[in-house]
Amino acid sequence: EAAESAKGRQLRFLANVDPVDVARSIKDLDPETTLVVVVSKTFTTAETMLNARTIKEWIVSSLGPQAVSKHMIAVSTNLKLVKEFGIDPNNAFAFWDWVGGRYSVCSAVGVLPLSLQYGFPIVQRFLEGASSIDNHFRTASFEKNIPVLLGLLSVWNVSFLGYPARAILPYSQALEKLAPHIQQLSMESNGKGVSIDGVPLPYEAGEIDFGEPGTNGQHSFYQLIHQGRVIPCDFIGVIKSQQPVYLK
Repeated sequence: EAAESAKGRQLRFLANVDPVDVARSIKDLDPETTLVVVVSKTFTTAETMLNARTIKEWIVSSLGPQAVSKHMIAVSTNLKLVKEFGIDPNNAFAFWDWVGGRYSVCSAVGVLPLSLQYGFPIVQRFLEGASSIDNHFRTASFEKNIPVLLGLLSVWNVSFLGYPARAILPYSQALEKLAPHIQQLSMESNGKGVSIDGVPLPYEAGEIDFGEPGTNGQHSFYQLIHQGRVIPCDFIGVIKSQQPVYLK
């Protein structure tokens, strides 16, 4: 359904400052029909702004400097720097300054580009799912609270059993980016060896998250899991495929 809504449009992401990634991102694109969304909370992140300046030059060299305000928009909390960059502040989408980057998918950071690609009705269903699990976390007892139980399992595996890693194994190609997302969400949040007061922690904090969709992993790192090291695994199954074609 989302793919059907996206016909005729492409959504490309550019994060790496490797010139190869920049070239890949703009390959076969026409600046005249391209809208660039610069996403930076502070509008000072070095890698993001380097790429933004590079793409800005790409637009200017083809369409002239006046085209920047029509072909580049921003998602940021710093409207002053947005304007200095050359983007019309009226084309900037704000979000709360207390939202960290790793938690921002439900803000304009995620909602704007996804809505441009798939339409807001599709994205609204995603937001409703996020709201549902938020309400569950807020109201469910600890014994039945899925986020609490998952968190306690991680504490048990890392701090008590001494297992430093966790494999995230979704059996769906559509979830191929889930493990990298969890890496940022969990490891950036919990990857500190000291408390908020700067005191060294007397225990290990956080775990090493990795993974990829099955069955690919079964022919690579699953071997270590089966016969080498003890690595707790989260298997994620899908009852019904998004595609009507099934292997026989």
